[in-house]
Amino acid sequence: MLESVLRLRPAAWPLAIGMIAGGVVALFAGAGLFWALAALVFAALLIVQFVTFQEPIRPVEEKADDPVAALPPMTRVLLDQLPIPVMLLDDDERVLFVNYSMRDVLGPGLDRKRASSVLRNPDVLAAVTEARRGHSTNVPFSLPVPIERHFQAYVARISVTPPVTALLLHDLTVVRRSEQMRADFIANASHELRTPLAAVSGFIETLRGHAREDEVAREQFLEIMGVEAARMRRLIEDLLSLTRIEMNEHVRPEGRIGLEGVVRQAVAALKPLAAQDGITVTVESQPGLPQVVGDHDELVQLFQNLIHNAIKYGRDRGKVEVSLSRQDGLVAAAVRDDGEGIAQSAIPRLTERFYRVDVKRSRERGGTGLGLAIVKHIVNRHQGRLSIESKLGIGSAFTVFLPAAPAETAEKTTQAEPVTEML
Repeated sequence: MLESVLRLRPAAWPLAIGMIAGGVVALFAGAGLFWALAALVFAALLIVQFVTFQEPIRPVEEKADDPVAALPPMTRVLLDQLPIPVMLLDDDERVLFVNYSMRDVLGPGLDRKRASSVLRNPDVLAAVTEARRGHSTNVPFSLPVPIERHFQAYVARISVTPPVTALLLHDLTVVRRSEQMRADFIANASHELRTPLAAVSGFIETLRGHAREDEVAREQFLEIMGVEAARMRRLIEDLLSLTRIEMNEHVRPEGRIGLEGVVRQAVAALKPLAAQDGITVTVESQPGLPQVVGDHDELVQLFQNLIHNAIKYGRDRGKVEVSLSRQDGLVAAAVRDDGEGIAQSAIPRLTERFYRVDVKRSRERGGTGLGLAIVKHIVNRHQGRLSIESKLGIGSAFTVFLPAAPAETAEKTTQAEPVTEML
C-alpha cells in the first residue's frame, strides 16, 4: 500500500496534503469535530482514488543497438521475400541481417558472424572494405560447392549513423552455364556425330554407285543407315536433355513425389525391352516410405537410365532388382543386376560424358555414353548422392539416396506390407 501511495501522480500530492492540513487546523481552531473529520475523510478518498486509478507504470524503452531491429516489420518482410540475396553488415563487418534468398546461397547460421567467415572470397571482402570507406563497387565471384554457382556482388554503404553496409548478389549461373553448354554441345556433337555421319555418307555413295542395282546390298545398307540415324537421334536427344538438366542444376525442385510410383512408371516403360531379352524386373518397396522433394519427369528419367543400363549389361534371361528403403532420413533406391560387373578402376569414371567400359558393346546396344552423366546431374539437382558398387562376375548395384520431404508436409504412404511386382 505504501509503495502504491508513493507512486501517486505528482499533482495529487498537494491536494491530499492540503485536505489533511485543513482537517487538523479545523480541529484545533474549534471549527467542530464534524468538519475536521469531513476534511480527513475527503483527503483519504482522494488518496484511494489516485492509488486505484493511477496509470500503469511504463518501463523505459532502451535504445536498440542493432539498427536492423529498428526496421519497420513490413520492411523486414519485404527484404525477406526479395528473390535477390541480401545481406546487411555493421561497421565491424558482422552480419546484421540476411534474407531467405541469401540463406539459400550461403546456408543457415549466418547471424552475427563476420563477413570473412561466410564469404571466403578475397575480392568480395575487399569490396566490403571499400564500401565502408564510401566507395560502392561490384565484383564477380563463384561458389564451387555444393554446386558451382556464379554471382555478381554489389556492395554499398547505405547508412552512416548507424553504419550499415549492404551486399546484394546477382545470380549469373544460368548465363555462364549457357555459354559453357553451347561450347560443350558443339564440341561433343561434332565429335560423336562424326562416325555415324561418315558411315551414312559412305553408304549413300555406295548406293549411288556400283550397288545401285544390287537389291540385297541396298536392303542391308538401308538397315545399317537406319540404325546409325537412330543412334544420332538418341545422341542429340541425350545431349539436349543433359544441357537442360545442367542449366537448372543449381535450382532445387519444389514438388513432393512418391518414389515408388516413379520407379514403377520407369519399369513399365522398359517392360518391352526387358521382355525381348527374357529379363525379369522386380520392384520391392519398404512400407511407409516418405515422399521426396523432386521433379517427377527428371526422376522418371533417372530410373529409366539406371534400369535400362541394368537390362543392357545384365545376363541374358537374368534379373534386375529394384528396392526402395529408408536409411538415416534418406530414401534409398537401389538398382541391382546380375551381369559381368565393372572393374574397380573404372567405377570413378562411369559418370563422365561419353565414358564407356565396353565401347563396342555399348554402341551395339544403342548406348550414347551419356546415361550416367544425366543420372549424376539429376541427383545433384535433388541434393542427393549416387553410390556404385560392383564385383566382377557377380553384378553391379547403383543406389540413389534422396532427402526425405519434411515430416510436417510430406504425405506418407500407407501400405500394409512390402509389394513385389514381376515383369
